[in-house]
Amino acid sequence: REHERERERERERERDVERDRESKRARESEKARESESERAKERERARKREQERERNRARENKGERESERERRREQEIAGESERE
Repeated sequence: REHERERERERERERDVERDRESKRARESEKARESESERAKERERARKREQERERNRARENKGERESERERRREQEIAGESERE
């Protein structure tokens, strides 16, 4: 009888150990998913920052082209008035 109780306690300990292992695996798996989700969010934020930089660059380039056109126009006008 004592042997049976001892065996039962041993099986219970093994089940506890297995339950702990399973629970630890589940926690690690959840951490990995959260971590991957954070990395994905950061990649998305970086992509949006880069898009914004591109838009700003395009806006600056457009502004430079327009002001260059304006300077040429003013030079042409100045050149025409000098000829007159």
